[in-house]
Amino acid sequence: MTNELATLSNELASTVERAARAVAAVHARPRFSSSGVFWRPGVIVTAEHTIRREEEITVTLPDQTDAAATLVGTDGGTDLAVLGVEGAAFEPLPRAATVPSPGNLALALGRSQDSGVNATLGIVSAVSGSWRTWRGGRLDHYIRLDLTLYPGSSGGVVVNVAGEAIGIATSALSRIAGLAIPASTIDRVVDELLTRGRVTRGYLGVGLQPVELSEHHTGLIVLSVEPEGPAAKAGVLIGDILLALGGAATGDTDDIQGALEKHAVGQSIEAAVLRGGAERKLAIVVGERPRRS
Repeated sequence: MTNELATLSNELASTVERAARAVAAVHARPRFSSSGVFWRPGVIVTAEHTIRREEEITVTLPDQTDAAATLVGTDGGTDLAVLGVEGAAFEPLPRAATVPSPGNLALALGRSQDSGVNATLGIVSAVSGSWRTWRGGRLDHYIRLDLTLYPGSSGGVVVNVAGEAIGIATSALSRIAGLAIPASTIDRVVDELLTRGRVTRGYLGVGLQPVELSEHHTGLIVLSVEPEGPAAKAGVLIGDILLALGGAATGDTDDIQGALEKHAVGQSIEAAVLRGGAERKLAIVVGERPRRS
């Protein structure tokens, strides 16, 4: 048993050593640094909530040297930020081929300028499918971690025991525990930030609340309409009941976001509304959700 524990201990230490070659410390807020991961050559991904300034950002690289970084873009909805570091030739980690299962071991790695690499071991405590964050973004999977995220750990990489990247750690998207933002979500957001500098999300400009209709059907009653917003321009009125959007029934506000994700900003989407007992069809041009300040 002693030899087995020693072997496990040595293997974990080796995994940390290998994975740490892609982990940097990010200095973009007062007092504490955060962590970041070389996701692509010259590209570091970190947690958006740890970025408190847009200029004079520096990073401590895996070889313990410091370098200037440029903020490429951020997406508060998924708590991701992308930094560019010129001339940094550190290799990204291989991605995990499958989504982890509850009970799988997981390592979260961060880096600080003072203490170097920080590692914490735990398990994946819960996994589900597509999940919408309270910030309005969508993660391809909800991956909850049962491990300690120390100050500065957010933005660090989460790996399996083979040293493959599951995603990056964040403490900002759940009040229950730390999460791993999945690798597939990171790839999607990085692509958009590198291409456009921002992530666009559609919106209608209405306040909605579920309301029960006859025959146990549910719709969404319009409680407010933003002046000059997409819905207002299409003729949506307070008191209308939204029955469907883009051909899909709308019984919950999540249904709205699901429909909008299938339509790009600027595209027209058909809304079915109940007004005065009669159903009407309205064409709404999807607007771009204003960025939170």
